[in-house]
Amino acid sequence: MKAIVVDDDVTSRLVLDDALSRFGKVDSCGDGIEAIRMCREALGHGAPYDVICMDLHMPGMSGLQALQSIREEEEGCGALVRAKVIVITSSEDSRTIDEAFAHLCDAYIVKPIDTQAFLDVLECLRPVEGRVD
Repeated sequence: MKAIVVDDDVTSRLVLDDALSRFGKVDSCGDGIEAIRMCREALGHGAPYDVICMDLHMPGMSGLQALQSIREEEEGCGALVRAKVIVITSSEDSRTIDEAFAHLCDAYIVKPIDTQAFLDVLECLRPVEGRVD
């Protein structure tokens, strides 16, 4: 599994990097603009991300704006399989949650990050071939 963690909070990135690293390669960045670049590059090399963990509230570009651009990149490349996107943010507002799913996220987790809850969500999103333990 190849994953990217996008969050301006270093602690959140470290927690998610640690949880994901046992399943494969993990990249991380602190803003949406860099996330778009990294996802575009991965798509261009034929090795797209399987999982994207995206914060919503970041300086410069929101996570929703970045997610929309990443989804457009996937569509433009003719990607047969899109990355699974887990939004991880501090907002519990129902309007924000609805908007995240409208921008094609696959799961939504509210901070602070509970590692076991995150792994449970990841398990639900993973293909059947392997289990998260």
